[in-house]
Amino acid sequence: MTTQVLICDDSGFARRQMARSIPDGWDVEISFAEHGQQAIEMIRQGKADVMFLDLNMPVMDGYQTMEVIRKEDLPTMVIVVSGDVQPEARERMVGMGALDFIRKPIDNEKLVTILQQYGLYSGASSAEGRQKDVAAQVKGGAEDRLDAYREMANVAMGQAGENLAKLLGEFINLPIPNVNLIENNELNMAIADINRNERVSAVSKGFVSAGIQGEALVIFSDANFANMLKLLNYQGHKHDEQLELEALMDVSNILIGACLNALSEQLNVNFSHNHPIILGRHCDLNALLGNKERRWQRILAIEIAYAIESQDINFDLLLLVPDDSIDIMFNKLVSE
Repeated sequence: MTTQVLICDDSGFARRQMARSIPDGWDVEISFAEHGQQAIEMIRQGKADVMFLDLNMPVMDGYQTMEVIRKEDLPTMVIVVSGDVQPEARERMVGMGALDFIRKPIDNEKLVTILQQYGLYSGASSAEGRQKDVAAQVKGGAEDRLDAYREMANVAMGQAGENLAKLLGEFINLPIPNVNLIENNELNMAIADINRNERVSAVSKGFVSAGIQGEALVIFSDANFANMLKLLNYQGHKHDEQLELEALMDVSNILIGACLNALSEQLNVNFSHNHPIILGRHCDLNALLGNKERRWQRILAIEIAYAIESQDINFDLLLLVPDDSIDIMFNKLVSE
């Protein structure tokens, strides 16, 4: 009997990756939804015996979707597939009725194990998935490329968020990454989530490998330092510059290190890292970015706005990749 499978993810690139991972021997009919609201309608239409559900989506995210499924007792079995693998995210979704939780990018062997465990698939384990049934290639147009970069950033963001959540013991709110191809002089406009009236500090770290180079920045509002110092539980009786600098470097090293490791895995390269440097302290955003050498004309700018709502803390991770590295990165990404 054919199983109706629904893949719900806002990224077309991610939907294709998920479809490719479904075991070739599983008799399924695959449908797609771009957000939870579409998914709910398709479940009601009987198109989702099994649903693979992302968490971070516009319109209706994975948490909201799962809440509707639970309240209305809709007939679907949900497996979460997400870049956000924080323990609290898993606990919340499983608590609402999800069967299991899979980290992006998909581990095909783990997927098969989960399907077998719940009696959804009885065939042999396969690491290849449905290669011949599902179009694997991205066409390479501007929107396709931005979608691929956004999904790449989503996976990297999730792993960085997980590491930070473990350090701080707090749930990290993860957004949909803001991805733009821009000119160098448009860089400050690409950073959407920083209040232009805030004073900020930032750490910068360069990376390079296999024809790909870039720079990662963590930008931190000065208004957040007091709460961050309290959360990090640093020893000290006063709020001073040295403690602020230590907090800035610790958070930056965790976020940038985890993010670059996730990019390395997705692109199958090993990045060499520069030592982190302080890009600026207690300045406005325009002054901060004005300190950067304008050595790149066109840039892929990926902004990830992290938040710890319980502590009223916000900070941004910004990845910058120059024009001559973008095509190389895209080709590696779609070939993996």
